[in-house]
Amino acid sequence: MSDTLWRSPRTCGAWLAIPCGAAGTALLMLALARVMGLQYANLPDRWLIFMLLLALAALSLALLALEGCGWQLCLFCLLPVGTALFYRVLCLDYCSYDYYDFLGPWAAYFRDNGGFAALKDSVGNYNVPYLYFLAALSYLDVPDFYLIKLFSVLFDVVLAWGGFRLCRLFCPDDSPRPAAVFCLLLLLPTVVLNGACWSQCDAIYAALILHALACGLEKRGAASLALAGLAFSVKLQTVFLLPLWAALWFTGRVKTRHLPLFPAAFLAAIFPALLAGKPLPDILGVYIGQTEAYGDYLTLNAPSVYALLPEALSEHVSLLAPLGIAAAGLLTAGVLLALFLNRQQVTDRALLAGGAVLAIGIPFLLPHMHDRYFFLADVLTLILACMDRRRIPQAALVQIASLGAYYAYLKLEYAFPMALGALLTLAALVWAAHGLFRALCPPADITREIQKRPRPQHRQGRVR
Repeated sequence: MSDTLWRSPRTCGAWLAIPCGAAGTALLMLALARVMGLQYANLPDRWLIFMLLLALAALSLALLALEGCGWQLCLFCLLPVGTALFYRVLCLDYCSYDYYDFLGPWAAYFRDNGGFAALKDSVGNYNVPYLYFLAALSYLDVPDFYLIKLFSVLFDVVLAWGGFRLCRLFCPDDSPRPAAVFCLLLLLPTVVLNGACWSQCDAIYAALILHALACGLEKRGAASLALAGLAFSVKLQTVFLLPLWAALWFTGRVKTRHLPLFPAAFLAAIFPALLAGKPLPDILGVYIGQTEAYGDYLTLNAPSVYALLPEALSEHVSLLAPLGIAAAGLLTAGVLLALFLNRQQVTDRALLAGGAVLAIGIPFLLPHMHDRYFFLADVLTLILACMDRRRIPQAALVQIASLGAYYAYLKLEYAFPMALGALLTLAALVWAAHGLFRALCPPADITREIQKRPRPQHRQGRVR
């Protein structure tokens, strides 16, 4: 892509670039004014935080330029990028219970016990890649409260880049849709709130898994499996989408020789902790401990099927939880079977549609799900909506349901009954299943049109 992207009749005129760039710059200056009033930082820390925000804005534009967007389009995107960062600055002073009860004490433990030397101890219930970051913070004389949030915001940008790469695989070179995905992912409410407000880090594993999926669809199997292994080393929630790699394998996009790279990447991620003296059973037991810690609850404010149950039934965890696990397994098997039976002609679009079914359906059916566990569904459905306008209602349903769960945690009250959120998620799941069916069995006239349409040509030898 070059300046032809900007000259496309489907894009905004170049005359909009300068005012949009000016407006985006103005928003960044407003962010500076807001940063100067941060509650838990002194003046030097505030300037450092603002410089980090400017670096994130520059990184966003640099990634767009790296992907071939012309300077006019990059300047146009400065407005949504500036808006996204300004919204995040407004959230920085909010202290969530997750920071107060968990992340803050974990960071303090590393600060008081020698930084990386404390990795050998039993601290936190996150896997060690995130603990490396908390240990590194202990050496800095800057409030970890803000740095934890900005670290997640960094991966918000990486996440948006992953969405750009995925969308571009389905668009001609002159399409503005990949840049739209980049900007919309930065502005997606649950993405904004997850890191900048909640102090959570779901953008890290989601960003890695999006890039892994993009590499898989590009038939770069080695990079795909390595990134998927890194994503799994960060968060267990990666398993919602991992079954899709079976489809990438039996459709030939990932080779058998690439499969060992998944455990190799996981082992590489935990190796520094092993060197620091942390026992391997402690590392491998983190995910088991996470699942057992909340085994007494069918749902933790997640808009899942269990939110539809009456109070009397919701107490029968030991009975209903295995049924939910079995249902999630059957859903996964059904998606993979549908893709396997069509493996000779399955398209990249069908694979992405299958990923949406898994990202929505697995956390909808599994017990013990948290309010944040539809993060991958939020992201994937937005990408699909930008590729196909018929998917916009599906993305809206998922986002509203997920945002209702965020509201319940952050405001300690319900914006609407969680059962309504579960119904919205169920409707989105049905929509996603219908989308997968259409992708696998398109009408004959659409099939003929696709066969006649020239496939977009991408330049070789660059990371896409």
